[in-house]
Amino acid sequence: MNMDWIAKAELAKLEVRNFINGRWSEVGGTPLEKMSPRDGRLLCRFGSGDRRDVEDAVAIARRTFNDGRWSKLPIQHRKDVLHRLAGLIEVNKESLALLECLDVGKPISDALAFDVPAAAGIIRFNAEGADKYYGRVYGVDQSSLSYQLWRPMGVVAAIVGWNFPFLLAASKVGPALATGNSLILKPSELTSFSAARLAELAIEAGVPEGVFNVIHGRGDVGAALVRHSDVDLVTFTGSSHTGKKLLIAAGESNMKRLILECGGKSPNIVFDDGPDLEAIADQVVARAFYNQGQVCTASSRILIQDSIKDEFLSIMIRKTSSLILGDPLRTETKFGAVVSLGHKQKVLSYVDRGEKEGAKSVYKSNASPPYVGGFYVPPVIFDNVSPRHSISQEEIFGPVLSVMSFRDEEEAIQIANRTIYGLSAILWTKNLGRAHRVTQGVKVGWMVVNATDKSTGGPGIGVISVGGHKESGVGLEGGLQGLEEYTSKTAVQVFV
Repeated sequence: MNMDWIAKAELAKLEVRNFINGRWSEVGGTPLEKMSPRDGRLLCRFGSGDRRDVEDAVAIARRTFNDGRWSKLPIQHRKDVLHRLAGLIEVNKESLALLECLDVGKPISDALAFDVPAAAGIIRFNAEGADKYYGRVYGVDQSSLSYQLWRPMGVVAAIVGWNFPFLLAASKVGPALATGNSLILKPSELTSFSAARLAELAIEAGVPEGVFNVIHGRGDVGAALVRHSDVDLVTFTGSSHTGKKLLIAAGESNMKRLILECGGKSPNIVFDDGPDLEAIADQVVARAFYNQGQVCTASSRILIQDSIKDEFLSIMIRKTSSLILGDPLRTETKFGAVVSLGHKQKVLSYVDRGEKEGAKSVYKSNASPPYVGGFYVPPVIFDNVSPRHSISQEEIFGPVLSVMSFRDEEEAIQIANRTIYGLSAILWTKNLGRAHRVTQGVKVGWMVVNATDKSTGGPGIGVISVGGHKESGVGLEGGLQGLEEYTSKTAVQVFV
């Protein structure tokens, strides 16, 4: 099986082209090189994109929205098409997972078990939710009727990050298409393989040509989309630094609506009455180092009550030592590569800063990577971390875990809130009152209490509406409320 994936990778046709109006076209501009996270080899070259790509895609999206080929279809028709798209994603699961593995450096087993199935699930949820967001009707007298009208926004530009490129694309495409919009998707230039394949499958499923377009390029292509006056909504997943720039650009153009899912520095808070320290440690390690720590909700700050700190840290180190650097194309691999050489250097620079600022490195694997030229960063655990340290304040987006201790609930809440971010948090306690108090005190958009990896642990991905607090974002994603973000609302009053 392992050799099969390696052989498939050698035979894979890897190319990056724009997909506009249902047709492939070359990407203009200065060539970019995509290097393999797995072994550092060149995978492909493609253009960096330019303003002409943006103008072409926006013009097509506007025309298709205005002529109603998708926006004016019966909702049931759109639902049927999106269900077919989800089915095609499932049919093509292996080839899509391979693209994610090669592009990001994540283990093929993760791409197969999570990324692709979750993307299909998000498309299905949004298909089913397309006719389930409701307005209000005010029939207060016999001579008038007032109600809320919900309509598609128009032209949506979706700009997605590189850590889960296919899944993030689906999280934008699902609600945008379900609500009747036309769409332009711009993936990160670091991970460009799967986006246009998703658009191609959408056409096969029945989405009309020109409704779903894909353009590639660097950040200046995204900036041109955000500043374009014929784009009605921008939905973005990426850093808070870039999110702030998008807010400025939207204000300086047509005040378009923004949905921003930005950075995080999530705390994982372990009280001394946690249900099972061994099981909690499994979850802490899994949450911190999944996808090599390249997750916006990665719990990269561990807050441990001081009475169990030494015991729990010892367990965590033991669990982390089982994470072995491996070839992403081997199914037994649980810990792969980071996305690029530049990102590897960034993560390692934070490790150096942590040591220089006085944190104590209590675990750092010296294992050799499977390929010398690959972009591998082994897990690192720092103890004696101060809330003032860079590694506890800044989003590293890599396998670096900061350990801090606290005395009581009040101090735990204070440390948890001591960042510019407010995306997510995890809390471990058997005390229901404490769970409610800490949940009320920690300023995040998503709190999980006593998290487990059980499949029955809650609704599927994309079902709950989540929005960031503070500098972690604007607006909501997921669920029916997230679906509504892709619509415009009009209050209608009819007098008879």
